[in-house]
Amino acid sequence: MTFIAAVSANAQNIQLHYDFGQNIYSKEEGGRPKMTVTLEQFKADRWGSWFYFVDIDLSRKFTEGAYTEISREFNLGKQSPFAAHIEYNGGLNRFGSFQQAALIGPAWNGHNADFSKTYSVQLMYKQYFKQGNQPLSQGHRSYASFQLTGVWGITFANKACTFSGFADLWRGEKANNHGQLVFFTEPQFWYNLNTLKGMKDVNLSVGTEVEISNNFVYNTYNNKNFFVNPTLAVKWTF
Repeated sequence: MTFIAAVSANAQNIQLHYDFGQNIYSKEEGGRPKMTVTLEQFKADRWGSWFYFVDIDLSRKFTEGAYTEISREFNLGKQSPFAAHIEYNGGLNRFGSFQQAALIGPAWNGHNADFSKTYSVQLMYKQYFKQGNQPLSQGHRSYASFQLTGVWGITFANKACTFSGFADLWRGEKANNHGQLVFFTEPQFWYNLNTLKGMKDVNLSVGTEVEISNNFVYNTYNNKNFFVNPTLAVKWTF
C-alpha cells in the first residue's frame, strides 16, 4: 500500500479517518474498526528517498492493530526516472500479527514542472514469510509473489484541492493455499484549508478516502469479495 503524498524534500502528516465500512457491510464487516489514525512521512536525500506509513486501527475498547509499510528507493542516475525500490510490510494486531512481506524491484517516478502532478509505478518481487505458529491450512505459509503498484498525486484549483492515492495488484493465497489476484486501492480527496483567506498557517485538510478492494477483506460470512469502504477524514501536514 505505498503512498507518496509529498512533493517537498521532507514532509509529514497525520490523518484521522472515520470508517463507514461497518455500517455498509454490517454482516461481512461487523468487526471492522471505525477509527484509523495514519502517520506518514516522506524524506528525500542525495541517494533517493525514504517513505513510511503506520495505520493504527481503534475501536471503543481496544487498539485493534498497527500496520506499517517502510520503503527505500535508490536513484539510478541523477537524471533517470528509474529507481531501485526495497520495502517491508508488517505489523501487529490484538490477535497476533499481520503476515510479513519483503518487496524489491524497479520503480519509475515522474512529475510535472511545478510538482503539482506526481506519479510512480513499481513492479516488485514479493516474498511472504511464515506467520508465527499458525497452521499452514490457514494460509500463513511462506510463499513467493509479485506486486504491481501505481501511485499518484494531483494538486489543483490553486492548491486548494488534492487528489492522491495508490493502487496495488498482487498475488495472494486463499486459506487452501490456492493462488488468487488481490486488488486494493485507496484514492483520497482533500480540501486544503490553508488556501483560504486568513488561514495560511492552518495546515489542516478535510476530505475522504475510499478503500476499494477485491479478494482483500477477510470474510467468513459469505462469498462476497468486492468491497467499497469510504471514510470521512481530517489531515494535519507538518
